[in-house]
Amino acid sequence: MFCHLRPLRRFCLEQIRPHGLHYSRALSGAEAVHALRPFYFAVHPDFFGQHPREREVNENSLKRLSVYLENLQKPGFRSLKPTQLTFYVRETAQPSSDAQEPSGSSGFRAVRFTLHTRDLLSTVLYILNSCSLSVEHIQSLDTNVHSQPLREAKRTPDRPIKWDKSYYSFTGFKDPDEDLVQVSRKETTLTSWLHINGKIAVKKLKNSLPLRKELERLKEELCNLLQLSDIRWQRSWGIAHRCSQLHSLGRLAQQSLETLQRAKGCTLIFTDRSGVSAVGHVMLGTMDVHHDWTKLFERLPSYFDLQRKLMLLEDQISGLLGGIRVVYIEELQPVLTLEEYFSVLDAFHRRLLHSRASFHPQSLRGLQMTLNSDRYAPSLHELGHFNIPTLCDPANLQWFFLTKAQQARENLKRKEQLKVAEEELIHTSTEQLALEKLYKEPSISTRQMVACCDRLTLHPRPALRGMHLTIAVEASRQKAQALSPAPEE
Repeated sequence: MFCHLRPLRRFCLEQIRPHGLHYSRALSGAEAVHALRPFYFAVHPDFFGQHPREREVNENSLKRLSVYLENLQKPGFRSLKPTQLTFYVRETAQPSSDAQEPSGSSGFRAVRFTLHTRDLLSTVLYILNSCSLSVEHIQSLDTNVHSQPLREAKRTPDRPIKWDKSYYSFTGFKDPDEDLVQVSRKETTLTSWLHINGKIAVKKLKNSLPLRKELERLKEELCNLLQLSDIRWQRSWGIAHRCSQLHSLGRLAQQSLETLQRAKGCTLIFTDRSGVSAVGHVMLGTMDVHHDWTKLFERLPSYFDLQRKLMLLEDQISGLLGGIRVVYIEELQPVLTLEEYFSVLDAFHRRLLHSRASFHPQSLRGLQMTLNSDRYAPSLHELGHFNIPTLCDPANLQWFFLTKAQQARENLKRKEQLKVAEEELIHTSTEQLALEKLYKEPSISTRQMVACCDRLTLHPRPALRGMHLTIAVEASRQKAQALSPAPEE
């Protein structure tokens, strides 16, 4: 007898449903990744090789974003704590007028936003709009998303929506403002962090020990079988993922052992693309198939010939520049293949040959320089090496070397002293804190590591016993020098 009320009930529900939720099904994880491709391209750490601090901030923020997106896809989740993220976004196009911070001459800008969305679609749209990136491509996804939410997403409101407190009391939703206030009031310290995460870290470490031993066994067997100098990973993949990659390489070795042994004496790196790196490491792309890996090993003799030509080119440049040594620093420079780096050296060498600048023989002996194609002015790094643009005028370069040579030698000497102090403090800290392992992420400088170990040893902490401790940048505060213990999972 209540059948006549059904249309009225459906009409009422449609009236109270928010416009932003008008879509027939949720965005899948794969579709979210595809929709965020412009964002990943703009913030990928590989493009920040010249800016270690910004690269580390983006790496840590991407990890936290990944956790947030994974939690959104878990069935039965209720709500997530607001997550504050900071990214350095490359200016791949003309920057919009609402950029949060001007990029200046650096080529990137800082963008800060807080995630408090409850589904993948709104999260993706919020991220893209916060970074001033287009959302047009989302219309092409097979998500049956109506055009209305996209139009709504493009239009930035004049002010954020502020719901009355009664709304949260009635619906049971969490007030994001209150969560942010609580987070800002509660200062996270190393002691409080260990109190919360110490037992979890120990449990994860204990559970991972069998897999860690398996990883070491596989690595040692392959190094001996292929006579490799070392096997490394460019990304922070999990232990299970690394074991899988070694198993895959082992199967290929059983099929083509003689071909793979052409890498004798080399360091092998699992990374994003196959090839040979600027320093001669063999790179295996994790997305490539065995056929691609085999082709790479077959071409190694030609790569070794190119590497010898590259070393000769470095010597010729050194002779033209007063004996200064050309170096490539993996931690501070963009990831280049051997061919790409040879092209950079060759272009710079040609400019030197056509210039009239002359350096006194061996006047710069003992100094170091790196070549960079994305810089416009020479500079002296705090570690003592010169950062030289490939398009730098040789005449100006001569004057710059002469005026900065003494400071460069002092920086190099200080670098060596800090390196010795770092090794001693790491050994002391590991023993004093009873750590299983103490190491740092590549973006942490020697100076930062020394200061960090000093702070750690001032107050011995039994909660660290038997743990793995990583020293990293604390992205949430944008500090280049901070403690962020992260036991490996």
